[in-house]
Amino acid sequence: MIERLGKYRVTGVLGEGAMGIVYQGFDPGIERVVAIKTMRSQLQDADQLGASAAQRFRNEAQAAGRLSHPGIVAVYDYGEDNTDQGAVAYIAMEFVQGQTLERYLANQVRFNEADIVSVLAQLLDALEHAHALGVWHRDIKPANVLLTREGRVKLADFGIARIDSVAMTQIGGMLGTPSAMAPEQFLGATLDHRVDIYACGVLLYLLLTGQPPFKGSVESLMYRVVHEPPVLPSALPGYAGPVRYDALLARALAKEPGQRFASAQAFRQALLGELGEPAADAVSDATVIALPVKASSRPTSPGTRSGPAWSSAGSFTPEQLSQLETTLARHVGPLAGVLVKRTARECTDLPALYARLATHVTEPGARETFLAGASRAGHTAAGRPCATGSTAHQAHARAQGTGGAVALAEAPATLAETTIASAQQLLMRQLGPMATVVVRRALARNPTRASFFHALLEALPAGAERERLRADLDRLR
Repeated sequence: MIERLGKYRVTGVLGEGAMGIVYQGFDPGIERVVAIKTMRSQLQDADQLGASAAQRFRNEAQAAGRLSHPGIVAVYDYGEDNTDQGAVAYIAMEFVQGQTLERYLANQVRFNEADIVSVLAQLLDALEHAHALGVWHRDIKPANVLLTREGRVKLADFGIARIDSVAMTQIGGMLGTPSAMAPEQFLGATLDHRVDIYACGVLLYLLLTGQPPFKGSVESLMYRVVHEPPVLPSALPGYAGPVRYDALLARALAKEPGQRFASAQAFRQALLGELGEPAADAVSDATVIALPVKASSRPTSPGTRSGPAWSSAGSFTPEQLSQLETTLARHVGPLAGVLVKRTARECTDLPALYARLATHVTEPGARETFLAGASRAGHTAAGRPCATGSTAHQAHARAQGTGGAVALAEAPATLAETTIASAQQLLMRQLGPMATVVVRRALARNPTRASFFHALLEALPAGAERERLRADLDRLR
């Protein structure tokens, strides 16, 4: 394996595709974990195919590099390096912990209506940003839409994006994924941002029905996309989902670009209008954790050696997880089951699992009691001697010091932990255990006290309860 690319230390392999290998890396300058996408050296040859691949690879860095949006995978750097495996071109980008929609659909995970609208609303918001800066993705499909562990959408792979100042020459055939391509892409006509509108219509159709609007060989697919209207969900045999999106889909999938929504924002507003309520900021935890866990290599963190595979919930004994859920439920209620199942996938032993879950226990004394359960458990899931209770406390402290994944550990410097804990307790009076999730997400997006408190207030409907919470929060200032 390559050990270094430019200034980045390679610490693991995340995946491999037709273009090349995607590595996990580490930027020592700012101590940041990154994903490093590489292009195979044979694709950099000077023939026509090689020139096209190299052009698309650099285009991805240029296109995504000009964008800055939480719904778009950030690109940090483009470079070329000589390694023992030859010349390697690479793109360093944001390291996203999550899975593609393609994997969810391949595992037959069905999204409910609220989650479908959340996915599309987040995606269209990201596209509105890209389009405003003159970037059109041109390959919106489930494989390029990531869903993070927090239920947030991240759009990736701008390899065939069109930039208003760059003319991407088509070499060796059409660029795009046939099942998501708009009619004008098949016809070789002039393209604009509305090819992304069409592709989002295809994605909405797929999430609603479990199938794309058009199927068949490439040749038959081309003909149907260009000439035939889609069969709308309400007319599909056996379809039992919502039918209110028929008219919206007919417009998004219109053959003529001028008949589609004029912008991603217009599409998003129409979608929310059909739902009749604001879209959720994130996909529900129940859907996020519905994906079966596949064994994979544990990424190597900077400064450590390769270790055992990441634990899934199945790596711990049922008795251990049941006992842990029962203990945690005393503090957070019914949410304990979801939290245990989700966090167990990310931990290698019980002390680490207890430490991560302890961030959901807001009362300091109760948190200490909960952490002591790690030593009482007596051993890890793999049967090795388990760390003592003091080690669990150390793991908890390390999680807080290194950006641990959840709750109070993510508190920005401008917010005292005691303030956050008090605010969470106030919110629990109205929301119960779900207050911990609201607080965690509010902290991740709101670095100041005022914006954090505002986000908590937005979690309640307008009325007496919200005003009561506002008054209580004011007393914490």
